[in-house]
Amino acid sequence: MADDTRFERWLDRMLARATTPRGAGVVIATVSTSITVAAGLLMTVVDGDNFPSLGSGLWWGVQTVTTVGYGDRVPTTVAGQLLAALVMLLGIGFLTVITAAITSTFMSRSGRASSDPDASATEQLRQINERLERIEAAVNL
Repeated sequence: MADDTRFERWLDRMLARATTPRGAGVVIATVSTSITVAAGLLMTVVDGDNFPSLGSGLWWGVQTVTTVGYGDRVPTTVAGQLLAALVMLLGIGFLTVITAAITSTFMSRSGRASSDPDASATEQLRQINERLERIEAAVNL
């Protein structure tokens, strides 16, 4: 339970940084890079026969996280295949959810920001129009 709470706090901090498109890009790039590097390192440990070097593990991590999957390197051990399944789910699911959450935040902020100024601008235009009508009426007397 404590780990989930720590993870939730970390995720909240990451999403709080994503208040601008640039911040969102940084969050997505950070998470993607972290998953890729961790997966590549773990794969060289878990399935060292098929991934003898760090470079081959990282190459596999990039292919898997991005869901390209050329198939030039595939895990053959059960532990390697489980790690691959986890990385695929993270690559597809986690990053999609993060991107959707950030997009939703931008859309809701955009909706709130645009609804209030429109009403205010419409009211200001109405007031200006009334003042102009009064000025025209006074000048035409």
